[in-house]
Amino acid sequence: MNMEAPTPAPTSPPAAAPGRPEKLRLGDVLVQQRLISQEQLQQTLELQRQTGKKVGRLLIESGVITEELLANGLARQLRIPFVNLKTFPFRAEVVKLLPESAARRFRALVLEDKGATLLVALADPLDLFAFDELTRLLKRTIAIAAVPESQLALAFDRLYRRTEEISGLARALEKDLGDTVDFGELTATAGAEGAPVVRLLQSLFEDAMQVGASDVHIEPQEAGLQIRVRVDGVLQTQTQADKRIGAPLAQRLKLMAGLDISEKRLPQDGRFSVRLKDHTIDVRLSTLPTNYGESAVMRLLNQGAGMKRLDNIGMPAPMLKRFREVLGRSSGLVLVTGPTGSGKTTTLYAALAEINAAELKVITVEDPVEYRLPGLTQVQVNDKIELTFARVLRACLRQDPDVILVGEMRDAETAEIGLRAAITGHLVLSTLHTRDATSTPFRLLDMGVPPFMVATSLQAVIAQRLVRLNCVECNEPHEPSPQEQSWLTAMVSDGTAVPAKRGRGCSSCNGTGYSGRQGVYELLEMDAVLTQAASRSDPGAFMKLARERMQGHTMAFHVLDLVRQGRTSLAEALRIGFDVDEDEG
Repeated sequence: MNMEAPTPAPTSPPAAAPGRPEKLRLGDVLVQQRLISQEQLQQTLELQRQTGKKVGRLLIESGVITEELLANGLARQLRIPFVNLKTFPFRAEVVKLLPESAARRFRALVLEDKGATLLVALADPLDLFAFDELTRLLKRTIAIAAVPESQLALAFDRLYRRTEEISGLARALEKDLGDTVDFGELTATAGAEGAPVVRLLQSLFEDAMQVGASDVHIEPQEAGLQIRVRVDGVLQTQTQADKRIGAPLAQRLKLMAGLDISEKRLPQDGRFSVRLKDHTIDVRLSTLPTNYGESAVMRLLNQGAGMKRLDNIGMPAPMLKRFREVLGRSSGLVLVTGPTGSGKTTTLYAALAEINAAELKVITVEDPVEYRLPGLTQVQVNDKIELTFARVLRACLRQDPDVILVGEMRDAETAEIGLRAAITGHLVLSTLHTRDATSTPFRLLDMGVPPFMVATSLQAVIAQRLVRLNCVECNEPHEPSPQEQSWLTAMVSDGTAVPAKRGRGCSSCNGTGYSGRQGVYELLEMDAVLTQAASRSDPGAFMKLARERMQGHTMAFHVLDLVRQGRTSLAEALRIGFDVDEDEG
């Protein structure tokens, strides 16, 4: 097949040699490559006349060919590289040579800067118009690479992250404000759906949902406004903007949450829901006055997210068996502990889904109700009308429950009522903020709960954390650092070598090396000896006994198993803070 002569300027390898592609028909190329038959092409062309869709899309939708085969076939025919974007090591400064709007319009990504030549991935390497426009926009000679179109769409979302759109909306809002902020006028127009403040927040929520963020932070600083999102437990900067737009953003959010927009001196908490495409997101808003304005933090709860079962939360099988035995009891207190955002509520609802049955009355008291589960009586507390945890708990006990879930034991009154319910024949599930399982009974004592109540009602404590998992696309062997090797040596007493892995960072994980999280757990069951030690309020004796019972079954050993399996990294184990001292007993 005759190809036009390449432009002589670049010095790239022949496979990536730039040049304007010859005008070819995709169907003819695929037939020539023997990827489809002439009959399949004719059927697809007939379908194209009826639907108006592109030939390539119709072939993929009908299952005749896959995106990967199509892209590979084009690459062979045009003698250009085929690139797997899932594992390609993107460089942000190279990608950003092409603005987001142009990248999405022409379905193109800049992959490599080779000096005189740019290697550009195109969803359709036969698109001559896109080739000409990209050459004009980039003002460089370009070489083309073929890529699967679906990989390109995912790469856009990972690499551009709506940054250009969000920054543009921030500038538009800044321009609307001018040199002064008229809060009265802003309040009057805050409901306008086309207003920059509304569109900016919409884009922020869409970006957060797109990357699976759990929180959005809007933080006024001396130099400007910082907007960050928390993904897999780690904050990532989304954009920096003029600090003047912080006030209208906070005011708009407070309007949505029904808060007092005139009060800027005190912290406020509220909630609202937003509809994004096919998902409804519950948003918990917290505002805090700072030196440079109000900081706003939003916790995002996706109502459409499926609730996990106990079998797939990642709990080790022997521990899961013991936990199910505890859940089968008719009374007692079961606590799930850990810091904020460690997945405690997910574990509790997985437990409720397991024991929920027609013969049981289950009541939950939460702030807010995070999951909807059929068959449960769910109550959301409201401090504004004095509908507190303690007040709802007292009322619940008159509703003849079998199982009660208390969202969090925040104070002595709530804890004491929950423990009394456990003593008087109810199974009570709740959460508490403690570092590990062994310190939990003494956290209750520190809150002012009588020792005899803790000793007689507490049945079991699960402590947990969430650790990031290595990205499966770029996971590779890793040589431990001295600090990591020291942790391994202390954990593995027999000196057995532990093969470590870590993600190097790729487009699939946004360069972090991690994708997704899993819980790591430890379970402490109270027996007669532990109960007696707890009733004496002797922390030293209790913790010594508890550590003996948990030896080899702590969170640190659980994360060590994940390291052995190559599912998480040593750096993640050290970041979470799994100290050896707490496990050596």
